[in-house]
Amino acid sequence: MSNKPVDTLSPPEARAELERLAAAMAEADIAYHQKDAPEISDADYDALRRRNEAIEQRFPALVLPDGPSAAVGAAPAEGFAKVRHGIPMLSLGNAFDDADVADFVARGRKFFEKEFARDPDFKLYFTAEPKIDGLSASLRYENGVFVRGATRGDGTEGEDITENLKTIKDIPKELKGSGWPAVIEIRGEVYMSHAEFQRLKAQSAKFGGQDYVNPRNTAAGSLRQKNPEITASRNLNFFAYAWGISENAAGQPQPPAATQGEAVEKFKQWGFVTTPLMIRTDSIEALLAHYRAIEAQRATLGYDIDGVVYKLDDLALQQRWGFVARAPRWAIAHKFPAEQATTILTGIDIQVGRTGALTPVARLAPVTVGGVVVENATLHNEDYIKGLGNDGAPIRNGVDLRIGDTVIVQRAGDVIPQIVDVVLDKRPADAKPFVFPETCPVCGSPAIREVNEKTGKVDSKRRCTGELVCPAQAIEKLKHFVARDAMDIDGLGDRQVTQFYEEGRIARPADIFTLRARDERSVKKLKDVDGFGATSVRKLFDAIEARREPELDRFIYALGIRHVGETTAALLAKTFTTMEAFRDTASAAAHAEGDKHAVFPQINGIGDTVRSSVMAFFANDRNIEALDDLLAEVHPKPYVVTIAADSAVAGKTVVFTGSLERMTRSEAKAMAERLGAKVAGSISAATDILVAGPGAGSKLKKAEELGVEVISEDEWFERVG
Repeated sequence: MSNKPVDTLSPPEARAELERLAAAMAEADIAYHQKDAPEISDADYDALRRRNEAIEQRFPALVLPDGPSAAVGAAPAEGFAKVRHGIPMLSLGNAFDDADVADFVARGRKFFEKEFARDPDFKLYFTAEPKIDGLSASLRYENGVFVRGATRGDGTEGEDITENLKTIKDIPKELKGSGWPAVIEIRGEVYMSHAEFQRLKAQSAKFGGQDYVNPRNTAAGSLRQKNPEITASRNLNFFAYAWGISENAAGQPQPPAATQGEAVEKFKQWGFVTTPLMIRTDSIEALLAHYRAIEAQRATLGYDIDGVVYKLDDLALQQRWGFVARAPRWAIAHKFPAEQATTILTGIDIQVGRTGALTPVARLAPVTVGGVVVENATLHNEDYIKGLGNDGAPIRNGVDLRIGDTVIVQRAGDVIPQIVDVVLDKRPADAKPFVFPETCPVCGSPAIREVNEKTGKVDSKRRCTGELVCPAQAIEKLKHFVARDAMDIDGLGDRQVTQFYEEGRIARPADIFTLRARDERSVKKLKDVDGFGATSVRKLFDAIEARREPELDRFIYALGIRHVGETTAALLAKTFTTMEAFRDTASAAAHAEGDKHAVFPQINGIGDTVRSSVMAFFANDRNIEALDDLLAEVHPKPYVVTIAADSAVAGKTVVFTGSLERMTRSEAKAMAERLGAKVAGSISAATDILVAGPGAGSKLKKAEELGVEVISEDEWFERVG
């Protein structure tokens, strides 16, 4: 129902939808105003309200008397004394684009059209000021002394938080100057600065406390503390911008001034902090220009704002224009896009991932986007920084990103924030193009961009070539090294690898094979570590010892050279037969002058991408040093191709299918090839043998149809001896 267009709703559907919207918004109001823990974003809430208003306009007879259009905030929370506002604290209508603002001004000019007709010099002036994203509060002063303070609550009744408000330095206990009314309620916004939010967040993290989401919720929660000392420790702030009751000693209305702008100036004289960013104008263009100027400096203000508020300046005209149920007609809030914000790019860091990819991350002046404080954004790769997409086409109109730029950040839902545009006219004169590093910032190894041999396209990612020596890649490389299809060291799984690395027991593959000797010399034995014991440690050391003479193809695969999978490792082992020959040839090619591919032999089934990756590995002297340390402990067996005249499968075409239980698929292939067989991936009339494990499917059926011999894994071992 909620997605059905409003103009297609029937009256019964409209009634049901209004009730659904009322329930959803009431629940959201309680979460936001009472619990200071919003459950939906501002954008989603605004969408609910806009839909509710559209249905009410089409079906005015169905408007709920206690529905969202009449509601302000939420009922006061339990645990606080109640304060009834002498004049309701209303909400504001929203403008979401320039057209809404123009419509607001046009409504004012239409309402006062007689004044325009009578007086050619008559003008409607409006003020424009930032909309602070905090918690609304009303402060009652009697004869210049602060006597009571309250939250907005439901607009009619709020919570008494007097003692907490007294802890805020921006709220004077006594008014300064003179001329203030005998009784006046100063209204404004309690907020938390970005600096205080970061301090509190860091302090909480240090002691394992809660994770604060954004300054607004944190400020609201701080203000509702039962202990004022906690509120005092949070260093909250207050901006004054409006008033409620304002009376003289006789109880008669006494406005603080004749205009909105003059009243705010009086507040400043009386000791309040007011915004320095208010303007007064009769021009729509000036209002919108001020909106954009404030949005552009949003990240430098030091506190959160979520829009700009426009108000009719003349107080007498405000009274004439009047109110609707929950908001004044003479004011409107021009909201910033909920999922975007303008901030400053303060730095670009390069992070090295577990696979060696260098990923740039933007460091931003903190800004709240979609209810979350954003300080970082992904920059994807170096082309993205230059203003190019993965396809080479321009993004952001081809504008590059430079440190110091004013940028527009977007965050939609749970998507990682990203920079979508640059405000070029605010680029610092000394901003320089960012130079992406060509060496790994973690280990210093060369970082390269591979070229796809088929397309000729350069990889968007630059990668560190220090596979065996880069700390950023160490844990993943070690996990790969000991995995079942690599060195297959029993008892050394992901958890143990991570633990040993973090404890400093292993950092490189060679350290695995010196672990027992080092443990014997260590004061803190591995058997005494939680999760281990004498038996488990003995079994682990025995499993390590059992892998000192691995098959050559397994060893090559275990090194984790980029693009070298099990099949490629087997091809390399078959070609070079010994680790020494593979190492020497690859190293010579990597360090050769001119065409390196002319030194490294052409191998059927291995293309230039793999060859380049292998040579990049061996071009790194630190990789070779780590490999030599490993080869001092491990001695891979020569790869022997056995094609005996009496081999039962020599010259045969073999296919393996189903779940093999005694060997991996790559081991099966390597075994068959060593015995002179050809291994195929599909069944055809040329297939001689199908080795079928449990779960064999279509290949088994086709083999039976073609009369291909089918044997089990055990029968395969019997046949090959």
